[in-house]
Amino acid sequence: MRARIGIRLLAVLAAIATVTALPVPAQAADRVLRVYNNNIENLVVNNSDGSCTRISGPDHLTSMLVDDAGHTGTSGVKAPDILIVQQIRGTGQATAYADQLSAKFGLPAGTYQAIVVWDDPEPWGSTHKCDDQSLGDLKKKQTNGIIYHSGRLSLTGVSKYWSAGWLKPGTAYADGAGCTLYKPPNADPDTTDQYKWKRTSAIAARFTIKETGTSVFAATMHLPQENRQNACAGDGDKGIGATGIHLGVDATDLMNASTIRIVGIDANRTGIPASTLSGYGMNGYGTAATNGSSKIDYLFVRGTVQASPVGYTVASTKSNHKALYGFITF
Repeated sequence: MRARIGIRLLAVLAAIATVTALPVPAQAADRVLRVYNNNIENLVVNNSDGSCTRISGPDHLTSMLVDDAGHTGTSGVKAPDILIVQQIRGTGQATAYADQLSAKFGLPAGTYQAIVVWDDPEPWGSTHKCDDQSLGDLKKKQTNGIIYHSGRLSLTGVSKYWSAGWLKPGTAYADGAGCTLYKPPNADPDTTDQYKWKRTSAIAARFTIKETGTSVFAATMHLPQENRQNACAGDGDKGIGATGIHLGVDATDLMNASTIRIVGIDANRTGIPASTLSGYGMNGYGTAATNGSSKIDYLFVRGTVQASPVGYTVASTKSNHKALYGFITF
């Protein structure tokens, strides 16, 4: 009897040892899509005394990226998936910024990829309010872009760019009358006018989350300064909800084919309601001022966005504009 009990005990102990030796299950996949929107102002900040300060990409990223509690610079800050940016100088700066982001999280160069509207945009403006003209010159070339984590996202489509709308110079604004798609004289008499006014050209892309196959739409827009007073989105068009916002035809096709939808905008306009893009299933996030005392930057999302203790606005952002963020579960 004792021998049988001893044999059974050994068998039980062996079974326990076998269970203990089994591989530990891999940690559950991170089912959160981390998205940010920021006008990075060419990584040049205007100071109140008329001077300007150049900001490095790593410093800007550290000032903007947050953990789940909305705090920057903590061990809980995780690699973002999509950065929607405005006012970047072109492919060169976008690629360098993307590689700096990869390095920040110990990822190989090229992990983050950049999509820009214009590879090398034409200069815009004059001094850009910098007493050091060399810093003002850094802000002369401006375009819009999307930076994404290629380890988590597959790029499946990029829209043709589209223009913001303008009020024709010398034309009275009458409930959208006088609005045009391209700002004169930066409009050609034929279809080549699509290449004009690159600072405010918008673009969108569609991605697939590799883990789940979930489709994601992201768009970046920078509306002109005159949109603050006169909302124009095209010929005789005030835009969605009279905000100056509109989506290009190709972008709309990509959006309609996507489950998660994200639009980041420097609208140069205050008071745009969070419900503006509700017709596309999106809600607005970000409650605080983003540029001085004004809120002119917006992040719209269709998806389940985690609550934010700081109202989705990153006050410490080293830019003239405060970043907005949304962490989307999928």
